[in-house]
Amino acid sequence: MKARLIRIGNSRGIRFPKTVIEELGLTDEVDMQVRTDSIVIRPSQGTRAGWAEAAEALAAEKGDGLLDAPTPTRFDDEEWTW
Repeated sequence: MKARLIRIGNSRGIRFPKTVIEELGLTDEVDMQVRTDSIVIRPSQGTRAGWAEAAEALAAEKGDGLLDAPTPTRFDDEEWTW
């Protein structure tokens, strides 16, 4: 499919046909990535997309413990008392 670049102020843009927008599930925001000789445009995922599922999987595997072992600091060793 060929498309023409159109002027939008000092920039240029591409108009996507409605069928392409619907097929890809594009909304007002997309993720764009420049590769060697191409541009990849994908539906935008939220900042924390998939975090809830990852947390549930982690809880199922390891329980609700810490991800990493605690690393004591100088404060822990010298200043903190219980």
